[in-house]
Amino acid sequence: MSDATTAKKPAVAKETFETILEVKGLKRYFDVSAPWLNRVLEGAPEQILKAVDGIDFAIKPGETFSLVGESGCGKSTVAKLIVGLHGPSSGSIEFEGRDIANLSRKQMGPIRRRLQMIFQDPYASLNPRWKVRDIIAEPIRAFGLADSPDEVLERVGQLLTQVGLSPVDGEKYPHEFSGGQRQRLSIARALASEPDFLVCDEPTSALDVSVQAQILNLMRDLQKKLGLTYLFISHNLAVVCHVSDRVGVMYLGRLVEVAPSDILFTRPRHPYTRMLLDTIPDLEMSGRERMPVAGEVPSPINPPSGCAFHPRCPFANDRCKSERPEPRPLADGAVVACHGVEEGRVPDDPIMAKVPVPEGLNV
Repeated sequence: MSDATTAKKPAVAKETFETILEVKGLKRYFDVSAPWLNRVLEGAPEQILKAVDGIDFAIKPGETFSLVGESGCGKSTVAKLIVGLHGPSSGSIEFEGRDIANLSRKQMGPIRRRLQMIFQDPYASLNPRWKVRDIIAEPIRAFGLADSPDEVLERVGQLLTQVGLSPVDGEKYPHEFSGGQRQRLSIARALASEPDFLVCDEPTSALDVSVQAQILNLMRDLQKKLGLTYLFISHNLAVVCHVSDRVGVMYLGRLVEVAPSDILFTRPRHPYTRMLLDTIPDLEMSGRERMPVAGEVPSPINPPSGCAFHPRCPFANDRCKSERPEPRPLADGAVVACHGVEEGRVPDDPIMAKVPVPEGLNV
């Protein structure tokens, strides 16, 4: 198959943007209250879960921006907000300068082709009743990217080859593939609409360790070849360190720190970021002092006042308990929301321990 036939799409004149995606003041609240009659009879209050509580970040074309944090911090909710699976409670989501947060289904159609998502569980994200060729062909047909059934099948074969499978695999059903192969199918389906931006919601967490590096290497190769931009969501800090250009750290629905990857992993400012990095094994036995993991994540239904991290922070004072910190840019490109950093109460000590490279990952 020639390079001409495997090209993503013909080159066309296109307006360039400094940022491909920009999120401003994004919030998503869920009403988890008991039914109205129960609340009236029992006198129970209304309960609102603040999954995403006002975040700002921007992603440049061609880069990998990662979100990390403990389970329940709101990472996956952000992913679903961006691709339109949830609507925001407030705030904006600008894709190439256009706010897509409240567009109708019809208005979102052309943009949806360019925004695709790779889900966490390849076992649940593929229709078990469809053959692989039909699963991958669905976006091609839906967006009118081929003129005839033969062209659709040819494109499906190209996509399967692109992700390291064979065109003849299109005749199989999802249950006939291993976990890693199913995730390759999920990637092929996401690429079928010829997107520019991929939201990757923990794309390797459901896979065996031996397969994770293969999928990550594949995603990086495709990014270079097709000029893709990634929002990468993961709890695996070793992976995030080696695949990301910039990293955002989330805690209880808020971004506490955003920084270039090399800066965040060698000079973390926020105490929560330091606590996360202290969970990475110190393979070089550097002997550096570590911050013990203390306390539990508070409920997002009733978050703490002020800085949400203050009940677990060893540097917290009265200001942290009463006033919510605002993100402040630093000279090296990091943005940190922390009163302790602002006032110099948190020591600015570089971390010298090396983050291990996941086995098999090309760096």
